[in-house]
Amino acid sequence: MSGGGEGRPQLPVWAETLRQKYLAGEAAVFVLYRNVFDRYRAGDGYRTLQPFLSEALLRDNKQNIFELSIDRGVRVIQGGSAGERAELYRHLEGKGLSGIFESLERQMREQRSSALLIPYAGTIFPAAELHLLSLDERGAFTALHRWSLDAELADRDNVVILVSESLADLSPALLTNPRVVAIELPMPDHASRSAAIRHYAPAMPPGEADELAGQTAGLRLIQIASIVAGEAPQGMNHAQRRTLIAELLQGSPQAAERAEKLAAITAGMTPAEIRQIVDPTRKLPASDDPAGEVLAVVRRRKRELIEKECAGLIEFIEPRHGLETVGGNAHIKGELLDIARLIQSGDRTRAPMGLLAVGPMGAGKTFVIKAFLKEAGLSGIALKNFRSKWVGSTEANLERVLATVKAMGPIALVIDEGDRSFGRQGDDADGGTSSRVIARLKEFMSDPENRGQVLFILMTNRPDKLDTDIKRPGRLDRKIPFFYAEDAAERAAVISAVCARYRVPLAVPEDTLLAACEPLAGYSNADLEALTLLAAEFAERETRLAGGAAAAAAGSNAAVTPALLAQASDDFMPPQETAMVCYMEMLAVAETSRRSLLPQRFRSLSAVEVQERLADLRRQILP
Repeated sequence: MSGGGEGRPQLPVWAETLRQKYLAGEAAVFVLYRNVFDRYRAGDGYRTLQPFLSEALLRDNKQNIFELSIDRGVRVIQGGSAGERAELYRHLEGKGLSGIFESLERQMREQRSSALLIPYAGTIFPAAELHLLSLDERGAFTALHRWSLDAELADRDNVVILVSESLADLSPALLTNPRVVAIELPMPDHASRSAAIRHYAPAMPPGEADELAGQTAGLRLIQIASIVAGEAPQGMNHAQRRTLIAELLQGSPQAAERAEKLAAITAGMTPAEIRQIVDPTRKLPASDDPAGEVLAVVRRRKRELIEKECAGLIEFIEPRHGLETVGGNAHIKGELLDIARLIQSGDRTRAPMGLLAVGPMGAGKTFVIKAFLKEAGLSGIALKNFRSKWVGSTEANLERVLATVKAMGPIALVIDEGDRSFGRQGDDADGGTSSRVIARLKEFMSDPENRGQVLFILMTNRPDKLDTDIKRPGRLDRKIPFFYAEDAAERAAVISAVCARYRVPLAVPEDTLLAACEPLAGYSNADLEALTLLAAEFAERETRLAGGAAAAAAGSNAAVTPALLAQASDDFMPPQETAMVCYMEMLAVAETSRRSLLPQRFRSLSAVEVQERLADLRRQILP
């Protein structure tokens, strides 16, 4: 195989690995997986995988290159005269998979130095038990398995390369063969993205290209090309896009420079899509640098591309508020601020691998964690339902998500109601899929390479339902307990924070607010928010009734008075689940990683006392 030597173009790491393993005689059958639908550097340009393999890796040292696919059958990419190709096609006509493999084997034995490429290999060697395969599929599997062990075929300089996005799509029996080597094609790193941006957008200043490479982490090169390519193959060219954007920005600051930069990253977009993202009223960053506007547009397009690729599997989290909007919880905010500083400093060795947020429902776990993400400057992704009824699809979905997340780092992967995703598995009703998924997630969570790059955040009010092994240090290092406001001062802080967040004027003196919060013991943060918003609704209604239409227009600014707060307190009825709340609180006490994070009333409890209280509460709430 060519490439990588003196006078030859440098190969990507994965291609050089394939070449070296082949030359060393480790195997003659290879499986390429993961990022197989991308573009790869070949000389002065970029190629998709099949042209890259045939032109950059195999062309100079293989006499024959064949391709076998379920839709096009056998194609001769290189080698043989027109007459020999016609004879081969005639001989293969009407034959099934077994006949095709028989003919290809004869070709490889008679004419040494051949390569066989099999794209979408999962359609020919599907992930199913052998007894469930058709006779043709069994014949194809048997032939390939035999080839991998055939020393004579290997000695004749033959190689077979299978391509599949996910290993879960391929027959497990094939992958466990010691003479079949699987090689992962990773998502492009920063250097690869930067080189691709400079290739597709040569006019972009190097500094901007490098910054753009940082913002496009998690995207494939083919997606980056669709963003920054100077000319789209169809639709508007650069000049037409620049003219349209200039018209949209007419009269706004630095319109010409903004139009030029935005035109450079909107290749392939329709006029309607460009009108959606180009906002003439948008203020430029504080530095008045149009490049900041470009990066904002790129981030938006990146989100759209990734959500489309991982359709239904992940959801981007866009927190609007930082920790300054969180009322109370001073000890928790302090802990999270320390973690945020560690992440921002780039100190990967001290950053935690994961966080476990535990506590009763309504204690503010989700809101505080989102505020933490904003405070730390971390992108956040919520893991949605990636399970599928189809064999192998769940594992393939998970691998796609994990590969995307790892490439986007530093990032936080947030799993709410973690007991549902990581709960103890009591049976094998799904054929072992759940246990395999959880095992893979555990492996990913404890991978040292992810420290400081991927922060796992699990939230649950029932940590007792979590698989015990998932909670160990090295996966979830910090366990942060959440509780309801302990006293009137904390409850008053929550109400004040809610009013500030929703821009509701609070016309209640501090001592009056404290007095009003005294009888609200046991109210959750969610209860206090609901009560505050009810008081705001009363204020708006009172203003509307008193002032008519004019007052209604200004109703959103109606102030909450002591009387209205008292009226809301009398009217609001919080959920009555005292025993369950106490149980969840005690579970949070049992899970916390630091005693100093607990309210004062729990700090002196010994481990034995905590377990005794849990056992007593469990008898009260569980049948």
